Amino acid sequence: MFIQNSQKIKTGIFVVVGLVVFLLIIFIIGNQKNLFKRTVTLFINYKTVAGLQEGSYVRFAGINIGTVNLIELKNDTCVRVEIVVQKKILHFIKKDSKASIVSDGLMGDKLIQISHGELSSSLIAEKGTLNAVDPFDMNTITSKAEKIGMRVENVVNNIDTLSGQLVAIFSKVNNGKGTLGKLINDEKIANDLASTVNSAKNTATKLDKAAIGLNENMEAAKSNFLLKGYFNKKERKRKADSIANSKKIKN
Repeated sequence: MFIQNSQKIKTGIFVVVGLVVFLLIIFIIGNQKNLFKRTVTLFINYKTVAGLQEGSYVRFAGINIGTVNLIELKNDTCVRVEIVVQKKILHFIKKDSKASIVSDGLMGDKLIQISHGELSSSLIAEKGTLNAVDPFDMNTITSKAEKIGMRVENVVNNIDTLSGQLVAIFSKVNNGKGTLGKLINDEKIANDLASTVNSAKNTATKLDKAAIGLNENMEAAKSNFLLKGYFNKKERKRKADSIANSKKIKN
């Protein structure tokens, strides 16, 4: 009789403990999912949800304020996300607030982060639609990175090829091959070129002296009494022509 009563007491304690644990679990889960709080529904339209799942957290100012209730594909360019948030938090969410999909930590689960709106903006209404900030598409980023890598590789290959060609050219020049190599390495050609330059300089000097002598002769001719009348006549004609041209321009 005593053994039967002891077993019943143990069974009763086990049942009570199990029931308490069950209720505690329900309370914790319900608290996290806002089952015991007044909530409102909001919507967000994304192009892609990037791994976001139903049941993911919704945060505002770093605080969990709700969860993702439903993720629905509307068409090939729109994914509609339905979230439930605490009604008391609705007084802080503005119409221009933005909803971003972020990671919980470096490698954590995806969640929705709602930003503060402008102070002058009005509050969002129940069942309103938040402005979506689409997450980065890693496939697109990877594709672009691969293209950039290929371009860099092509540039490096082109530089290597050009460097090899320059080395070959300079090697030929140093060995006296080609016109440039002969000009640089052949002393006879260099001397001939120097002689040609000196001759050109001497010729230019002689031409300058000849021009100076010609000017002196012209001045002397103008001073000669036999030719002075001729030059005076030419000067008077030049002045008369200048005056006539000026009058034509004015008319």
